[in-house]
Amino acid sequence: MKINEQNLNDVDFGKSDGLVPAIVQNVYSGRVLMLGFMNKEALLKTLQTKLVTFYSRSKQRLWTKGETSENYLHLMAIDLDCDADTLLIQARPQGPTCHTGDDTCFGNSFSGYSFFRQLEEVIQQRHDQPSDQSYTTSLFRKGIDKIAQKVGEEAVEVVIAAKNEDKDLFLGEVADLTYHLLVLLRAKNVEFGEVLEVLEKRHK
Repeated sequence: MKINEQNLNDVDFGKSDGLVPAIVQNVYSGRVLMLGFMNKEALLKTLQTKLVTFYSRSKQRLWTKGETSENYLHLMAIDLDCDADTLLIQARPQGPTCHTGDDTCFGNSFSGYSFFRQLEEVIQQRHDQPSDQSYTTSLFRKGIDKIAQKVGEEAVEVVIAAKNEDKDLFLGEVADLTYHLLVLLRAKNVEFGEVLEVLEKRHK
């Protein structure tokens, strides 16, 4: 069940002294980021502000993830489990979730789409904090037309490589195209997860 302000009372806060566990999951990669606890006030604030907010058992108060580090968790959706006493929160992380600097509180091993998200974050960093030694920064400085042109060139190279039997060459060209496409998306202020949302809607 999706939780909103209208069905807030469907959550059973009575089993554990007014608290329910809240599992936070990256909306794009599906990785579990952390586990926290919410009372009714924390859940309401999360829904209203769209920033994931917990009840701190040690501090005995509400705390919004990122209130000091600015590594916020932007709310996308909240689901209630079948027993009505556990929340699954879909969130878009802004920076690492764990206080150790890891992406998750369960270890920082990047693979598959998790690495893909890490690459997006590196590209974002090169955009926000330009470096004269960075190829990515040099692309941003050339502007949207040059970046789009580069994507077109890489796409042509993928087509040419696809007609070749050299798999490694083909994979390399696809990787180059993917990287430059991510740069173009960042230049347009778009996350790849938004593209996935379009694909998901088409699939439905």
